Amino acid sequence: MVLDPFTLLVITAAMAAASALYLAAEWGSVRERSLLLWSAGFAIVAVGSSLALLRSSGYLLFGIWFPNGLLIVAHWLFLAGVAGFTRVRLPHAWWLLAVVWLAMLFLPDGPWWSKAMMCVQSVLVAITTLRAGLLLRPQGGALSVGAAQLRFVLLAHGLFYLAKAALAVAPEAIVNLASFRGAVIQISLVEGVMAIMLLAMSMTGTERHRREERIAQIAARDPLTALDNRRALHLRAPQLLEQASPASPGAVLLIDIDHFKQVNDLHGHDAGDRLLVGLSDLIRGALPHGALAARLGGDEFVILLRGVSAAAAQVLGQDLREAFAHQARAMFATPEPVSLSIGVALFDQPDKELSHWIKRADEALYASKRKGRDRMELDAFAPMQQH
Repeated sequence: MVLDPFTLLVITAAMAAASALYLAAEWGSVRERSLLLWSAGFAIVAVGSSLALLRSSGYLLFGIWFPNGLLIVAHWLFLAGVAGFTRVRLPHAWWLLAVVWLAMLFLPDGPWWSKAMMCVQSVLVAITTLRAGLLLRPQGGALSVGAAQLRFVLLAHGLFYLAKAALAVAPEAIVNLASFRGAVIQISLVEGVMAIMLLAMSMTGTERHRREERIAQIAARDPLTALDNRRALHLRAPQLLEQASPASPGAVLLIDIDHFKQVNDLHGHDAGDRLLVGLSDLIRGALPHGALAARLGGDEFVILLRGVSAAAAQVLGQDLREAFAHQARAMFATPEPVSLSIGVALFDQPDKELSHWIKRADEALYASKRKGRDRMELDAFAPMQQH
């Protein structure tokens, strides 16, 4: 097969249409807005590539100006998709791209018309694409493989269009948009085919990684309270436990709701769920930086603190008890007061597993239950030296 301009445009249209359909199918299962924007961008590329075939028949308006404008719109949609993926709001100034391109309609016909048209189009595509690539930068962590690939492809694609703009206006360059004459045009058509394939692959990989992250987050969350579940706690706790030392111990707070069954029996399980959600909100609001909190099951919760003294851990527990008791009284009337019993264990040995410290906190929790509930007890084997 000879890779003449007509053949390259047909390949481009076919690949763009296939990419649009594939990304639309992905959007059907993932429902990420960026996938829909990228799909629309590829659909527009397919339409523009098909219209570009008309220029060989003499339809210059719909064969040159309109397809080139569609190419700019497509890249703007790629930018909008990346902005949606990165949660960045684009300023309204980006709409000026349309004004600049519309102004090209009044460009006087002449020997420089093709060069000026290609230069302006290339600059607008380059600006849009480079901006999209720069939005995909690591923030608080490394980029996923798909996002890193998409960033590389976008930046390379944008730099190519900058070079294309410079070459198009070079004095010795031959550029004739009507007949596809000129090395710049030939190279651009080949690059367009490659860019479509690479962009579609990296866009799909980017969203697939996001979907996998969300699935992992869902699997790690308690569905009712949105706190970590038991599995997530045991996965995340070792890193926190490793920071413990006799000079800087951490603390485990094991929390149980007193007389929780009365709420379910008298007011229904929906009421019990609201109480659990209310307690989880209090816990979430009280957590210092770097701490962990999880729902172990039923009405039992756990908090892991790092670098705290026994006194600081007890202050946090006491504040929770008081806030929860006030909240429970305001929400539901019960024969026995609904309150919190808390067991606290300090951990200062990084070689011990989480289950060891939870067992110690559990013993302190049952001590508080035996002593009448609505209280907090410190593990009897807590270190004598406390930070």
